[in-house]
Amino acid sequence: MRENILIDKSIDFAARIIKLQQYLLKTKKETVISKQIVRSGTSIGANIHEANYGQSKADFVAKLHIALKETAETEYWLKLLLASEYLSAEMGESLLKDCQELKKLLIASINTAKKTTN
Repeated sequence: MRENILIDKSIDFAARIIKLQQYLLKTKKETVISKQIVRSGTSIGANIHEANYGQSKADFVAKLHIALKETAETEYWLKLLLASEYLSAEMGESLLKDCQELKKLLIASINTAKKTTN
């Protein structure tokens, strides 16, 4: 089976987001943002995985766009958690770095897929 770096990184990121939610619930007693970030942060990988089973190139690209939008939402929640000091700078910056790496990979994948459809 061929390695898919985008799927692998999105799964690793989702696992970190789930751990973040557990941390926020246990140590900060924060429920609202933790629910939001776990939804968007795990949805990234779900949409990437679903894209690989798309019915067409257009469907593939559309699912990657949804994953990209979820990445943007997750990035927002991470920035908010940092600004409100729910996360330490070290923890927040590490998660943001992974999120932004996923965003770059998604943009590159979308651009490549669009070029191959024309």
